[in-house]
Amino acid sequence: MRKIGITGNIGSGKTWVCKIFEALDIPIFYADLEARIILNSPSVITELADTFGSQIVSSTEKIDRKALASIVFNNSSELNKLNRIIHPKLRLMFLNWAQKQEALYVIQEAAILFENGFDAIMDKTITVAAPKNIRLGRVIKRDGASQEEVLARMKHQWSDIKKENAADYIIQNDGHQMVLPQVIHIHQQITQQTDL
Repeated sequence: MRKIGITGNIGSGKTWVCKIFEALDIPIFYADLEARIILNSPSVITELADTFGSQIVSSTEKIDRKALASIVFNNSSELNKLNRIIHPKLRLMFLNWAQKQEALYVIQEAAILFENGFDAIMDKTITVAAPKNIRLGRVIKRDGASQEEVLARMKHQWSDIKKENAADYIIQNDGHQMVLPQVIHIHQQITQQTDL
């Protein structure tokens, strides 16, 4: 089973690009959504509360994501602690999921694919890129977040240039270039390659 990683900095439009791949019958593993499931599993809630304090657990016995974010997105060592808890479980979940798929290839969508070494288990990688000011505007509008909150999240991600240099393919989602032809071209290249 060929494994393709799609990444892109916050607000780049990687989820929208994945929806196009889904329309081509390619199974997508949305890492951020799956991480939220892991985040609220009983054993992980206990581990996170032990690590970050009981204030991150809501009255409904779920992780208060805003409280957790206020800790980890302002402190890289705290973010690393969170990643060490979540990411091994996420990697295993993806690999188990991928084995069950029957498509020619599968995609994992992950904002921090390169930053956390998930690219090492991929056959190819795709970066969705957009200028920082466009991404910032998209996230503020989408999440109702402040500029400061979005910038704090952005600083924990690689630069667009670094991600583009690490990727096998780049999709420009800058509002000027059409995305669909770029996706179709990459899909054709992946399906025609026999050396993956």
